[in-house]
Amino acid sequence: MERHIRAVEMAGVLMRIFSFSLVSWLGPESPFLFVWAFNTVDAILLSWCAILKKDWAYTLLNVFWIGVGVLGMVRAAGVGAH
Repeated sequence: MERHIRAVEMAGVLMRIFSFSLVSWLGPESPFLFVWAFNTVDAILLSWCAILKKDWAYTLLNVFWIGVGVLGMVRAAGVGAH
């Protein structure tokens, strides 16, 4: 993985751009569960890259996005909705 860290990191960045672009384009019609799942996967990739690079600020940011993504998936799936 370390040999390909730049490619993995670029894939994660492109995934994030895609997921937020999808929400921007589709608005309320966005497939939010998919978007949050996709965004959480990119946050995992980017967190791993940041850990390997020992970039603690970027690690914290992306670990935060993992938490936001999990919460977003739970809400999009309607878990606990009344």
